[in-house]
Amino acid sequence: MATEPNAQIRPAELLKQYGCGPIQFTGDDGLYERHLLFDNVTDLEAVRAREQYEAFAHSVRDVLSQRWLLTQKTYERENPKRVHYLSMEFLLGRSLANNVTNLMLDPLVTQTAKQHKVDVLPLLEQEPDAGLGNGGLGRLAACFIDSMATMQLPAIGYGLRYEYGIFKQSLQDGWQHEQGDKWLRRPDPWEVVRPDEAVKVKLNCSFQMQGGTFQAVPGRPSTLLGIPYDRPVVGYGGKTINTLRLWSAAACNSFDFQEFSSGAFAEALADTLAAESLTRVLYPDDSTSKGQGLRFLQEYFLVACSLADLVRRYRLSNTDWNTLADKVAIQLNDTHPAMAVPELMRILLDEAQLGWDQAWDLTKKSLAYTNHTLLPEALEKWPLEWFETMLPRHLEIILEINRRLLDDVRSRFPGDGQRVERISLVEEGGQRKIRMANLAIVGSHSTNGVAAIHSELLRKTTVKELADLFPERFNNKTNGVTPRRWLLLANPVLAQTITEAIGDGWINDLDQLSKLRPFAENEAFRHAFLRAKRNAKSQFAAWLKATSGHVVSVDSIFDSQVKRIHEYKRQLLNALRVVVLYNRLRENPNLEMTPRTFFFAGKAAPAYRLAKLIIKFINNLAGTIDGDSVVRGRLKVLFLPEYCVSLAERLIPASDVSTQISTAGYEASGTSNMKFMMNGALTIGTRDGATIEMAEAAGEENFFLFGLTAEQVAGGRGSYSPHWHYENEPETRAALDLIFSDHFSQNEPGIFAPLRDTLLTSGDFYMHLADLKAYLEADQRLVDLYARPEDWARKAILNIAGSGKFSSDRTIREYATDIWAAKPCPVP
Repeated sequence: MATEPNAQIRPAELLKQYGCGPIQFTGDDGLYERHLLFDNVTDLEAVRAREQYEAFAHSVRDVLSQRWLLTQKTYERENPKRVHYLSMEFLLGRSLANNVTNLMLDPLVTQTAKQHKVDVLPLLEQEPDAGLGNGGLGRLAACFIDSMATMQLPAIGYGLRYEYGIFKQSLQDGWQHEQGDKWLRRPDPWEVVRPDEAVKVKLNCSFQMQGGTFQAVPGRPSTLLGIPYDRPVVGYGGKTINTLRLWSAAACNSFDFQEFSSGAFAEALADTLAAESLTRVLYPDDSTSKGQGLRFLQEYFLVACSLADLVRRYRLSNTDWNTLADKVAIQLNDTHPAMAVPELMRILLDEAQLGWDQAWDLTKKSLAYTNHTLLPEALEKWPLEWFETMLPRHLEIILEINRRLLDDVRSRFPGDGQRVERISLVEEGGQRKIRMANLAIVGSHSTNGVAAIHSELLRKTTVKELADLFPERFNNKTNGVTPRRWLLLANPVLAQTITEAIGDGWINDLDQLSKLRPFAENEAFRHAFLRAKRNAKSQFAAWLKATSGHVVSVDSIFDSQVKRIHEYKRQLLNALRVVVLYNRLRENPNLEMTPRTFFFAGKAAPAYRLAKLIIKFINNLAGTIDGDSVVRGRLKVLFLPEYCVSLAERLIPASDVSTQISTAGYEASGTSNMKFMMNGALTIGTRDGATIEMAEAAGEENFFLFGLTAEQVAGGRGSYSPHWHYENEPETRAALDLIFSDHFSQNEPGIFAPLRDTLLTSGDFYMHLADLKAYLEADQRLVDLYARPEDWARKAILNIAGSGKFSSDRTIREYATDIWAAKPCPVP
C-alpha cells in the first residue's frame, strides 16, 4: 500500500475522522476479529488467506460506510447539480489497497497485520481484478470517478456488472486463448446490492429457446429487471465517498412452474437465462450478428437503467422538469451510451408529457459526449431493423430528430446533397443503419476529444460536417490518470523520494511536480531516483520469477509496450525492431549492445485474427531468441499474458522505456503513456495522441520522437509503397526475409504468411515500414543515453516534473467547469 504522508495521525484519530466512534479496527472485539470469526464462521486457528482478505476488506468498508452514507445524505439535502458518468467499462483493478490508500488507513492496516502476524502482500493477491473493463477507456473511467470523489464533486458512475468480464487470456503454443474470467466466483466485499431500487426495462420483443439458442420474438413485449449493485468510490482523504452503480440483468418472471413440471426444464428457465446473459460478459464477440445484437441490448440496458435511476433521484428533490439541465449532467463515455439521446427524449415526451421543443432543449443541455476514436469501425452503427424489432418508439424519436436535423441542413446548405447524406443519422445503403456517433453529437451540447491532435482531427476530418454545423459544441479535454493509484500506491519508493524533496502536496495537486525541475541537476536526487527505479525493477523481476518462472536481468533496459493488440498500435513494428537487433547480433556476435528486455502485454479481440497472429509472432520471436546462444542474455522478449491493472501497477514503475508507436493520427490519446511518464520512464514514440502534449510539457529533447506526422501519413497515402522500403533499406529487407523464411516458425512453416500480406501485398495500411528506419535511429539514441546514467536520470526527472498536466484531477476540473457547470459539494 502507499507511502503514508500523514503518518503523525494516530489510528484512533483516523477512525474518529470517519465517524466510527468507539468502534475499533483491531484489538479485542475489533472489526477485523469480528469479521474473521462471524462472516465465515471459521476457526481463527484455521483461517485461510481468502478469509483474511475478506475480513480486512469488510473492516475497511465498515470504516467508510458512515462517510459513504453521509455523502449521499449531503447530496440529498443540498440538491447540487450532479454528474452522471455513463460508461460500458470501469477498469477498477483491485480495491482494498486503493481504498486503504485513499482513506489514509495504512497505519491501522499495518498495526493489524503485525498484531495478527499476517503478510499483507499475499493477502492482497486474494482479490481479483474487477472484470469490468478491457483497456484505456475503462481505466480512464476509473481514474475519472476517483478524481470526482477526491475533488468532492457530487457524482455517480453507471456501468454494467459483468459476471465474467471480457475474458481471461492465456498462451498455448504462443497463441492467445480465451477463458471465462469468473471474477465474481467468490463474494465481492465491496458491492452492496439494492434490490429495492431495481429498474424495469421494457422491450418490444421477447426471447425463446429454439435449437439450443435464444431467438427474438418480435411483437411480444417483455420486461427485464436491472438490479443495482453499488460500490464505494473513495476520494483521497476520505472526505467524499461517491458511488459506482453497476446494473445486473434479471427476468421479471424467472420461472415457469408449469413448463418445468411438464419436463421442459430449459424452456422453463428461458426468460431467466436470456436476461442474465445480457450482463454475462463484456463485449460479446461482435463478428456475428447475434453477438452484435447482444451488445446492442447491453448498451440500451445500461442507458435505460441509468436514466431511470437518475430521473428518480432528480424527482426526489425537484418537481419542475424545466430545471433538469440545471441539476443533471450526463456524460456519455464514447458512443456506447448514445441511446441516452432517444431514451431521455422518450422519458420527457411520454412520461413527463413535455412538448418536443422543450424536451429536445432539455435533452441537449443535459447530455455531453466524449469521443474516443478516429477509427470508422469503432463509430458504432446499428441496423435500423433492430430498433424496429426491439425499440420502435426510440426509432420514431430518432427519425424525427433526423427529419428536423436534415431540414435545417438543407435550409443552410441548399443543393448540397452529399453534406446531407454525411450528416444524416441514418446511413442508407444495403442495410440501413443508425449512426450512433452522429446521434450523440446532435443530441448533446458538448462533444470533446481526448487529446489536442485527436480533437482537431475529429473536427476537421472524422465528423467535419457536424463540426461545421455545431462548431460551438466541439472542444478538447486531454485525458489524465490518477496519481493516487499510479504513483502513490504503485510506486511507494519513488513517491516517498518525491515527497521528501518537495512535500506531499503533489498527491492532490500534481502540478506541484514541477518543483522537481531543479532537482534534475541535483546529484543526490538523481541517485535517489535511480535507486527507486532499481528497487522497482528488482521487485518486478522477483515477482515475475515467482509467478511465471521467467528470469529477467535488472541490469538490462526494461522496454514496455502494454496496450490492446491492434494493427494501428503497431506491436508488429516493435517486433520488427527486435528482429533487426537480433539480426545485428547474428551477423556480428562481438557487437557491443546494452542488454535489452522487451515486454509486451495486451489482449486481442477474439475475432481479430491478425492481432492474435501478432501475439503468436511475438512469442515465437521470444522463443527463438531464448534458444539462440549468440543472443541469449543480450536480448530477451516476453509477452506477459492477462494484462490487467494489477500487472500494470508492477510493470510500469519498473520500466525504463515507454513504447508509444501508434501510426500518427490514429491514437486518440493514450493513458499508459502518462503513467509511464510520471513513474520516470522515457518515451520512444510517434507524434500521436497525448504523447505530443507530454513532449511539449517535458521538452521534446527529453523524448525520443520519430516517424511520420499525422499530416504526412494522411498526405502520403496515395504514393506510399512499402516495397520501396523493402528494396532500399537493407535492414528492413533482411528482417522481413528472415521472418518469411520461417526462421521463427521452423515447425510451423508458412504460419506468418499473413504478415507478408499485411506489410507488402496489401500495402501496409498502418505504415510500419515507413517508420522502421527512423524508429531504429531513435532507438540508438536511447541506448546511447542509457549508457550515461546521470544524463538518463536527468531526463527522467524532467519527465516526472512535466507530468503534472496529466492528472485526471486536471481533466475533471476542465469537464466540471467547461461542460458540466458542476461545483464541489463538501461533505461535513
